[in-house]
Amino acid sequence: MRTAQHPATRHWRHAVAPGGLPLAGHALLMGRKPLQFLASLPAHGDLVELRLGPRPVYLPCHPELIQQVLVNARVYDTGGPVKEKAKPILGNGLITSDWADHRRQRRLVQPAFHTARIAKYAEVMERECEAESTAWTARRPIDVSHEMLALTARVTARALFSTDMAPHAVAEIQHCLPIVVEGAYRQAIDPTGLLAKLPLAANRGFDDALARLNQLIDRMIDDYKASDDGDRGDVLSALFAAQDDETGGTMSDQEIHDQVMTLLLAGIETTASALTWTWFLLGRNPLAEAALHAEVDEVLGGRAPRYADVPRLAYTQRVFSEALRLFPPAWLFTRTTTETTELGGRRLPPASDVLISPYVLHRDPALFPRPESFDPDRWLPERAKEVTRGSYLPFGGGSRKCIGDVFGMTEATLTLAAIAGRWRMRPIPGTKIRPRPQMSLTAGPLRMIPEPR
Repeated sequence: MRTAQHPATRHWRHAVAPGGLPLAGHALLMGRKPLQFLASLPAHGDLVELRLGPRPVYLPCHPELIQQVLVNARVYDTGGPVKEKAKPILGNGLITSDWADHRRQRRLVQPAFHTARIAKYAEVMERECEAESTAWTARRPIDVSHEMLALTARVTARALFSTDMAPHAVAEIQHCLPIVVEGAYRQAIDPTGLLAKLPLAANRGFDDALARLNQLIDRMIDDYKASDDGDRGDVLSALFAAQDDETGGTMSDQEIHDQVMTLLLAGIETTASALTWTWFLLGRNPLAEAALHAEVDEVLGGRAPRYADVPRLAYTQRVFSEALRLFPPAWLFTRTTTETTELGGRRLPPASDVLISPYVLHRDPALFPRPESFDPDRWLPERAKEVTRGSYLPFGGGSRKCIGDVFGMTEATLTLAAIAGRWRMRPIPGTKIRPRPQMSLTAGPLRMIPEPR
């Protein structure tokens, strides 16, 4: 286990990543096998330099260096190729906004995720989880990935817009979102920027899906403005009502649009991917599955879970926390220096790109013993205290930590409890899935058989 040392006294190891090519640098390795490539780099140093095209990029591999980046948001602002290519998609929302804009936006959006609001959103979660858990047919195989995406799309959409959304609107989100996410990642990893300009069917599909999502959000905003319902208890109501305590300002329609788009993309596929990985891991770890069933039976006694049950579903939460460690949806994000600074004893000029990879950090054996093992009890309070500070980042960190972390944990806990209360999810023999690193770490299709408990 790594021990903390004062940054000034520590001898940091620097390295250049092997395998770079002229002109392309490490772009081909990142495009072909990004997880394996990045996970190999901590063995070379605490701060590793690689190149994506002609530009140098720095990967801090030690939690102290990563924390230095995350807590100093003014110097290490959001940026890099991912942000540049995400901004036309997400607009100027929480994920893509610069430091000054982000501070203001965070103040305005935060009330939408206060505890009282989460309790209201949980009513949507309860209904949708109950509907999902009762919709399956015994022993008929299902695609868990598809089901979890459908569920999180319904939950997120109805928490954002409490109006009784027509089923086709939720279906529109469910259809368009994966296309937009995949296309955004395809553009982000292309160092030339030429791929998006080619007349490819994938590009046309991406443009169409993005346009449809934008139109849907605009219709929802127009519907809200045309009605006189007051506070509906949803996210959109909170965004319209938000007022900056420092300036008294509110958000424009375009700012609200950008925040809604950001929350849709950040709140649906990420949670769905993490839940899919959770079922995959439980299906291959029968002892953990049995412990989950035992807790759900004890706490719920056969009924559907409610928001008030969440604090008592401690093992359920540990299961999800461990799935997030092994397969963090936000597997990679970027920062860019706004001024000359020093990281791990290395001078970084302005506009230097820094990569942060929770996936790499979470699988470092120096930080997590037996890192490939699925062990929910590593998050027991007495064991969690031994985890090095800053080494677990499923929701990011610093001022840009995911604003919906409590929302996501609540939704996942209720989902796992609702389904585990009724079903034992059996893996189909021979089924293999592999991580698909896109904008989030997805699993692809996962067919399992629900057996009644």
